[in-house]
Amino acid sequence: MSAVAEVLSTVVPKRDPRCSELPTCPVCADSMVAAEASAYVSDHVISYLWTCDTCGYGFVTKHAVKQRIVCN
Repeated sequence: MSAVAEVLSTVVPKRDPRCSELPTCPVCADSMVAAEASAYVSDHVISYLWTCDTCGYGFVTKHAVKQRIVCN
């Protein structure tokens, strides 16, 4: 079985990625609950692999992670 993937932007201004709405499939509009995989792209970027259970379409999203400042 072959797979098709593309990178989609998920820039959400002033919202934490965990609080944002979960993605829907751009092909069949089915909602997605959890990413199939995740990986650190750099120290401040995480990419997520999403695959639709309904139609099999796959795509990747990337999220910028804010650096935490630790106060002593």
